[in-house]
Amino acid sequence: MTTFVELLLNGLSIGAVYALIALGFVIVFRATEVVNFAHASLLLAGGYVTAVLADDIGFPAALAAGVAGAALLGALIEFLVIRRYRGRDHSVLAIVTIGVDIVLLTELTRRIGSHVLPMGDPWGDEVLTLGGIGVPHTRVAAFVTAGLIITAFLLAFRHTSWGVATRAVAEHPETAALMGIRLGRVSLSAWAVAGGLATVAALFLAVFPTPGLERGTSLAALKAFPAAILGGLDSTTGALVGGLVIGVTQSLATGYQSDLTFLGRGIGDLAPYLVMLLVLLVRPAGLFGTREPSRV
Repeated sequence: MTTFVELLLNGLSIGAVYALIALGFVIVFRATEVVNFAHASLLLAGGYVTAVLADDIGFPAALAAGVAGAALLGALIEFLVIRRYRGRDHSVLAIVTIGVDIVLLTELTRRIGSHVLPMGDPWGDEVLTLGGIGVPHTRVAAFVTAGLIITAFLLAFRHTSWGVATRAVAEHPETAALMGIRLGRVSLSAWAVAGGLATVAALFLAVFPTPGLERGTSLAALKAFPAAILGGLDSTTGALVGGLVIGVTQSLATGYQSDLTFLGRGIGDLAPYLVMLLVLLVRPAGLFGTREPSRV
């Protein structure tokens, strides 16, 4: 029972981090209807800036610089690349983001090389023990931080002019433009916010029990992608629920992997995609996704 509770708590904490990444996918999709496959490079770029600057300017300032850097990079991608293809087929734009991701990841991988970069976080390897259950401080910080950020975002999404504009563009961009909403500004801000969220996620993916940031850290975005699809690619609430479901599923499948050998090795990495496929068989738009009306 103790093992189950530990796996569940760890799953919820890593699921909250996946929710941050999934939220980035959802924000960009709602604002531009583009599936952003360059999200992995934004995550790695923000984490890289944080890790490189942590020793020189301290952890808080380095994290702020990482968030700002990834937000700026996301805005530049939108302004220099995505905006030039506006009006094209959305599948073409998705392929463009794949090209951008390859270019950025190649450069970041060259810079990182085989090194593992510590993030300079204040939690270290300390573990919180309650009733015989040990949870790293980093996992607690990840859950609390992600919860606060997601709550703040949902409130801003509903009660600020930026949130109203973003929701209007998601519902009907042509009408929103006629009402005076600048589509380019909404799209630019969405990419910037997605970059900032990815940086915070990169931090908690690269701290204890992980040794640090490495070139493979960006692969976490691929694990968070099923969370966005499962919850519904146009639903902010779905990103939260999908992230938690995927995190708990991965944690339990990895923890009980020895009892699931009949399913093959590496079931922990495969489980998120299996859950996503099972959900899509029942609800093709995801748990909270909007179903497109069709004429019969």
